[in-house]
Amino acid sequence: MGPLSVRPCTLHITWKELLLTALLFIFWNPPTTAQVTIEAQPIEISEGKDVLLLVHNLPQNPTGYIWYKGHIMESHNYFTSYVIDTEMIIFGSAYSGRETVYSNASLLIQNVTQKDTGSYTIQIIKRGDSTKGVTGHFTLYLETPKPSINSSNLNPREATETVISSGDPDTQNASYLWWINGQSLPISLRLQLSENNRNLVLFGVTKYTTGPYECEMKSPVISSRSDPVTLNLIYDPHDPSIFSPFTNYRSGENLFLSCFADFNPPAEYTWTINEKFLQSGQELSIPKITTKHSRICGCSARNSVTDSERSTLQRIKVSRKWIPASLAIGF
Repeated sequence: MGPLSVRPCTLHITWKELLLTALLFIFWNPPTTAQVTIEAQPIEISEGKDVLLLVHNLPQNPTGYIWYKGHIMESHNYFTSYVIDTEMIIFGSAYSGRETVYSNASLLIQNVTQKDTGSYTIQIIKRGDSTKGVTGHFTLYLETPKPSINSSNLNPREATETVISSGDPDTQNASYLWWINGQSLPISLRLQLSENNRNLVLFGVTKYTTGPYECEMKSPVISSRSDPVTLNLIYDPHDPSIFSPFTNYRSGENLFLSCFADFNPPAEYTWTINEKFLQSGQELSIPKITTKHSRICGCSARNSVTDSERSTLQRIKVSRKWIPASLAIGF
């Protein structure tokens, strides 16, 4: 007798049955648990203030909460926890005395400092399971303070001195941008930035690199820019120039001369006649001059910072007073 022959069984499912099955699957499939999120109040946090980290989408019937500093849940990062049934608060090795955990899992940090910036992790222990739970992560940023520029030398000598300017304060998780004349720094061998852009080095300052400079400090939540700072360039000029309203004087007239030198800071001036000191000041005035003033007048300009001095000379010509011929007949 040969083997039994069995007719294959074919299951016929209509499209209506498929649709009903899909609807039942959607109805009975439990919804995905919402992800735990952490919100900071206030959003903008400045140093010295308090911040409350609110936890949203807590799972049902948790047994406790554990807070860690950073992303790694290890003992050295653990600073506080809360046991729901006993309302017990336990402090860990990272506890600073400024953290408070509440029954709703929220964490209060008082008098925040720059060291408090960074990531925080909460581990929520589910009831009936002492080893598993859900976690939430949050990164805390402090409001960026208004930066300032600190320069090694605000009065550099032209083309000879190097100036190092720093954006202060040195803030964690912040980036620095520099501006000159309201524009980003050009590519130049005279302008170089440090690795983190906080320090700006100016080599051989010239009148084109005196500024004004601004430093912008940016964090993930806010940015601010410093007040402008302009370097006071000290430079040595060319020889001074003597200015006079007249080229020739007559005896009895008033002599007036002025001297100018393009110094920074402004020059100190002295006058001489025939190499003998006469007076100090940028202007020289001699009333009712006579022919004895027909001499060589000198002006010296001195830079008090660099102690450099430049001089120039000018001959003063004084002729005798002109007398009309009609008056001279009686002489």
